[in-house]
Amino acid sequence: MLEVSNVDLHYGAAIALRQVSVTAIPGAVSCVLGRNGVGKTSLLRAITGAHPVSAGSIRWEGADITRLPIYERARRGIAWVPQGRDIFPLLTVRENLETGFAVLPRGERRVPDEIFALFPVLKTMLRRRGGDLSGGQQQQLAIARALVMKPRLLVLDEPTEGIQPSIIKDIGRVIALLRERGDIAILLVEQYYDFARELAQTIVVMDRGDVVLSGAREALDEADVRRRLSV
Repeated sequence: MLEVSNVDLHYGAAIALRQVSVTAIPGAVSCVLGRNGVGKTSLLRAITGAHPVSAGSIRWEGADITRLPIYERARRGIAWVPQGRDIFPLLTVRENLETGFAVLPRGERRVPDEIFALFPVLKTMLRRRGGDLSGGQQQQLAIARALVMKPRLLVLDEPTEGIQPSIIKDIGRVIALLRERGDIAILLVEQYYDFARELAQTIVVMDRGDVVLSGAREALDEADVRRRLSV
Protein backbone atom coordinates (compact mmCIF):
# COMPACT_ATOMS: atom_id res chain seq x y z
CA MET A 1 0.00 0.00 0.00
CA LEU A 2 2.84 2.41 0.88
CA GLU A 3 6.11 2.02 -0.98
CA VAL A 4 8.99 4.41 -0.26
CA SER A 5 11.85 3.68 -2.67
CA ASN A 6 15.42 5.00 -2.46
CA VAL A 7 14.46 8.38 -1.03
CA ASP A 8 17.00 11.15 -0.44
CA LEU A 9 16.05 14.28 1.51
CA HIS A 10 18.10 17.44 2.07
CA TYR A 11 17.83 20.48 4.32
CA GLY A 12 19.86 22.94 2.30
CA ALA A 13 23.29 21.36 1.85
CA ALA A 14 22.75 18.84 4.68
CA ILE A 15 21.51 15.39 3.73
CA ALA A 16 18.99 13.84 6.14
CA LEU A 17 18.05 10.68 4.21
CA ARG A 18 20.11 8.53 1.87
CA GLN A 19 18.49 5.89 -0.33
CA VAL A 20 15.85 5.06 2.28
CA SER A 21 13.23 2.43 1.43
CA VAL A 22 10.24 1.48 3.60
CA THR A 23 6.92 -0.29 3.02
CA ALA A 24 3.66 -0.51 4.97
CA ILE A 25 0.65 -2.73 4.29
CA PRO A 26 -2.89 -2.92 5.70
CA GLY A 27 -3.30 -5.06 8.79
CA ALA A 28 0.31 -4.68 9.87
CA VAL A 29 2.59 -2.32 11.76
CA SER A 30 5.89 -1.26 10.20
CA CYS A 31 8.20 0.29 12.76
CA VAL A 32 11.15 2.59 12.09
CA LEU A 33 13.62 2.56 14.97
CA GLY A 34 16.68 4.68 15.67
CA ARG A 35 18.36 7.06 18.06
CA ASN A 36 17.65 10.78 18.08
CA GLY A 37 18.73 12.65 14.97
CA VAL A 38 19.08 9.69 12.60
CA GLY A 39 16.38 10.82 10.16
CA LYS A 40 13.21 9.12 11.42
CA THR A 41 11.09 12.28 11.50
CA SER A 42 12.55 13.41 8.18
CA LEU A 43 11.29 10.16 6.68
CA LEU A 44 7.78 10.87 7.96
CA ARG A 45 7.96 14.42 6.63
CA ALA A 46 8.82 12.97 3.22
CA ILE A 47 5.94 10.48 3.34
CA THR A 48 3.33 13.01 4.45
CA GLY A 49 4.52 15.75 2.11
CA ALA A 50 5.75 18.14 4.78
CA HIS A 51 9.16 18.33 3.07
CA PRO A 52 10.07 17.57 -0.56
CA VAL A 53 12.40 14.71 -1.36
CA SER A 54 15.55 15.22 -3.43
CA ALA A 55 15.44 11.80 -5.12
CA GLY A 56 13.51 8.56 -5.05
CA SER A 57 9.78 7.90 -5.14
CA ILE A 58 6.80 7.46 -2.83
CA ARG A 59 3.84 5.40 -4.01
CA TRP A 60 0.54 5.07 -2.22
CA GLU A 61 -2.24 2.71 -3.29
CA GLY A 62 -0.51 2.28 -6.63
CA ALA A 63 -0.19 6.01 -7.41
CA ASP A 64 2.97 8.10 -7.39
CA ILE A 65 2.49 10.79 -4.72
CA THR A 66 6.12 11.94 -4.56
CA ARG A 67 5.27 15.52 -5.60
CA LEU A 68 1.78 15.83 -4.12
CA PRO A 69 1.28 18.56 -1.47
CA ILE A 70 0.54 17.56 2.10
CA TYR A 71 -3.19 18.35 1.92
CA GLU A 72 -3.65 16.13 -1.13
CA ARG A 73 -1.99 13.24 0.69
CA ALA A 74 -4.34 13.80 3.63
CA ARG A 75 -7.29 13.63 1.24
CA ARG A 76 -5.95 10.30 0.00
CA GLY A 77 -6.12 8.82 3.47
CA ILE A 78 -2.71 9.59 4.99
CA ALA A 79 -2.95 10.82 8.59
CA TRP A 80 0.07 11.99 10.59
CA VAL A 81 0.38 12.19 14.37
CA PRO A 82 3.51 14.34 14.74
CA GLN A 83 6.09 14.21 17.48
CA GLY A 84 5.03 16.58 20.25
CA ARG A 85 1.34 16.02 19.44
CA ASP A 86 0.61 19.52 18.05
CA ILE A 87 -2.95 19.68 19.33
CA PHE A 88 -4.62 23.11 19.45
CA PRO A 89 -4.29 24.18 23.11
CA LEU A 90 -7.01 26.86 23.04
CA LEU A 91 -9.62 24.68 21.31
CA THR A 92 -11.77 22.23 23.25
CA VAL A 93 -11.29 18.51 22.90
CA ARG A 94 -14.40 18.38 20.69
CA GLU A 95 -13.09 21.20 18.49
CA ASN A 96 -9.70 19.50 18.18
CA LEU A 97 -11.41 16.32 17.02
CA GLU A 98 -13.52 18.26 14.53
CA THR A 99 -10.43 19.65 12.81
CA GLY A 100 -10.15 16.15 11.33
CA PHE A 101 -13.33 16.86 9.34
CA ALA A 102 -11.41 18.97 6.82
CA VAL A 103 -10.64 16.03 4.51
CA LEU A 104 -14.07 14.38 4.79
CA PRO A 105 -17.17 14.85 2.61
CA ARG A 106 -19.81 16.94 4.39
CA GLY A 107 -22.07 13.94 4.90
CA GLU A 108 -19.37 12.10 6.87
CA ARG A 109 -18.36 14.90 9.22
CA ARG A 110 -19.04 13.38 12.62
CA VAL A 111 -16.87 11.92 15.34
CA PRO A 112 -17.36 8.12 15.19
CA ASP A 113 -18.42 6.32 18.38
CA GLU A 114 -15.34 4.13 17.88
CA ILE A 115 -13.14 7.08 18.90
CA PHE A 116 -14.63 7.10 22.40
CA ALA A 117 -14.51 3.31 22.61
CA LEU A 118 -10.76 3.51 21.94
CA PHE A 119 -10.18 6.58 24.14
CA PRO A 120 -12.93 6.67 26.82
CA VAL A 121 -11.23 9.49 28.73
CA LEU A 122 -11.85 11.91 25.85
CA LYS A 123 -15.62 11.51 26.09
CA THR A 124 -15.53 12.94 29.60
CA MET A 125 -13.40 15.91 28.50
CA LEU A 126 -15.10 17.17 25.36
CA ARG A 127 -15.56 20.70 26.73
CA ARG A 128 -12.07 21.02 28.21
CA ARG A 129 -9.40 22.93 26.35
CA GLY A 130 -6.69 20.83 24.77
CA GLY A 131 -3.99 22.74 26.63
CA ASP A 132 -5.51 21.71 29.98
CA LEU A 133 -5.01 18.00 29.31
CA SER A 134 -2.03 16.02 30.57
CA GLY A 135 0.67 15.01 28.11
CA GLY A 136 -0.72 11.49 27.86
CA GLN A 137 -4.25 12.75 27.31
CA GLN A 138 -3.00 15.12 24.61
CA GLN A 139 -1.31 12.19 22.87
CA GLN A 140 -4.57 10.26 22.92
CA LEU A 141 -6.34 13.31 21.52
CA ALA A 142 -3.79 13.65 18.72
CA ILE A 143 -4.27 10.01 17.69
CA ALA A 144 -8.05 10.33 17.95
CA ARG A 145 -8.00 13.45 15.77
CA ALA A 146 -6.08 11.53 13.11
CA LEU A 147 -8.58 8.66 13.27
CA VAL A 148 -11.48 11.07 12.74
CA MET A 149 -10.02 11.52 9.23
CA LYS A 150 -10.79 7.81 8.53
CA PRO A 151 -7.22 7.19 7.37
CA ARG A 152 -5.99 4.20 5.44
CA LEU A 153 -2.40 4.97 6.50
CA LEU A 154 -1.70 6.11 10.05
CA VAL A 155 1.76 7.61 10.62
CA LEU A 156 2.82 7.90 14.28
CA ASP A 157 5.96 9.77 15.34
CA GLU A 158 7.18 8.55 18.75
CA PRO A 159 3.75 8.32 20.45
CA THR A 160 5.36 7.11 23.71
CA GLU A 161 7.65 10.12 24.16
CA GLY A 162 7.19 11.70 27.60
CA ILE A 163 4.12 9.58 28.36
CA GLN A 164 3.39 7.77 31.63
CA PRO A 165 3.54 3.94 31.48
CA SER A 166 -0.22 3.41 31.95
CA ILE A 167 -1.05 5.52 28.90
CA ILE A 168 1.75 3.90 26.88
CA LYS A 169 -0.07 0.61 27.49
CA ASP A 170 -3.36 2.19 26.36
CA ILE A 171 -1.75 3.52 23.18
CA GLY A 172 -0.20 0.13 22.46
CA ARG A 173 -3.62 -1.48 22.91
CA VAL A 174 -5.21 0.97 20.45
CA ILE A 175 -2.49 0.37 17.84
CA ALA A 176 -2.97 -3.39 18.19
CA LEU A 177 -6.75 -3.04 17.77
CA LEU A 178 -6.32 -0.90 14.65
CA ARG A 179 -3.86 -3.45 13.25
CA GLU A 180 -6.28 -6.30 13.85
CA ARG A 181 -9.03 -4.42 12.02
CA GLY A 182 -7.05 -5.16 8.88
CA ASP A 183 -8.06 -2.12 6.82
CA ILE A 184 -5.36 0.34 7.88
CA ALA A 185 -1.60 0.41 7.40
CA ILE A 186 0.38 1.72 10.36
CA LEU A 187 3.85 3.25 10.19
CA LEU A 188 5.30 3.75 13.66
CA VAL A 189 8.48 5.66 14.50
CA GLU A 190 9.97 4.76 17.88
CA GLN A 191 13.14 4.77 19.93
CA TYR A 192 12.05 2.01 22.30
CA TYR A 193 12.49 -1.51 21.00
CA ASP A 194 10.31 -3.19 23.62
CA PHE A 195 7.26 -1.18 22.56
CA ALA A 196 7.95 -1.84 18.87
CA ARG A 197 8.58 -5.55 19.38
CA GLU A 198 5.10 -6.05 20.82
CA LEU A 199 3.38 -4.41 17.85
CA ALA A 200 5.45 -4.52 14.67
CA GLN A 201 5.56 -7.15 11.98
CA THR A 202 8.34 -5.35 10.11
CA ILE A 203 11.21 -3.37 11.63
CA VAL A 204 13.54 -0.86 9.96
CA VAL A 205 16.53 0.50 11.89
CA MET A 206 18.08 3.80 10.81
CA ASP A 207 21.42 5.42 11.57
CA ARG A 208 22.67 8.77 10.24
CA GLY A 209 20.11 8.91 7.46
CA ASP A 210 20.62 5.34 6.26
CA VAL A 211 18.69 2.12 6.73
CA VAL A 212 21.13 -0.24 8.48
CA LEU A 213 18.74 -3.11 9.29
CA SER A 214 15.42 -4.11 7.79
CA GLY A 215 13.21 -7.18 7.86
CA ALA A 216 10.50 -9.16 9.59
CA ARG A 217 10.68 -8.74 13.36
CA GLU A 218 11.34 -12.42 14.01
CA ALA A 219 14.10 -12.53 11.37
CA LEU A 220 16.18 -9.79 12.98
CA ASP A 221 18.69 -10.46 15.73
CA GLU A 222 17.36 -8.74 18.85
CA ALA A 223 20.81 -8.12 20.32
CA ASP A 224 21.93 -6.47 17.07
CA VAL A 225 18.87 -4.22 17.02
CA ARG A 226 19.36 -3.19 20.65
CA ARG A 227 23.05 -2.49 20.05
CA ARG A 228 22.21 -0.09 17.22
CA LEU A 229 19.70 1.74 19.40
CA SER A 230 22.01 2.19 22.39
CA VAL A 231 23.66 5.55 22.89
